[in-house]
Parts: sequence; structure tokens; C-alpha cells
Amino acid sequence: MFNPWKQLENLVSGPPRQAGVVLSIVEGISTIELPGGGRIQAVGVAEAGLTVFVRGGVIEGEAAGDLPIDIIEI
Repeated sequence: MFNPWKQLENLVSGPPRQAGVVLSIVEGISTIELPGGGRIQAVGVAEAGLTVFVRGGVIEGEAAGDLPIDIIEI
């Protein structure tokens, strides 16, 4: 049976994808600054100064450095 709610849940489930700038890399762990000023750590291939996509503590790849950013308070 088709369940639109389940289909929507499957599309949006899981950790959010974030973009941020790599500040430093120590022993394979990158410190990334998010647009709101927060910092997170993630593993993956990156270079300091690059803007990257991060999801669930893993760098997914390089992002364009001039992405438009919207900060939403919840």
C-alpha cells in the first residue's frame, strides 16, 4: 500500500547535511567551522581552507566556497 508519510520520512530521515570551512586537520580528523560559528569534527579527505559537506561526522566532499547560507533558529 502507498503511504505518502512513510515516503516523506525516508527522504528526510538521518543526520542533516551541513557545509563548513575546514580549519585544521590533526591525525585525520578535521575541525570544521559552520556558518553560525559552531565547530564540529569529522573524518574524511579535506584540506584546510576548503568548504566541505559534512553529514554524521563524515566529510562527503568539497562544496562551492560561495554557497548561499541560511541560518534558521529552531
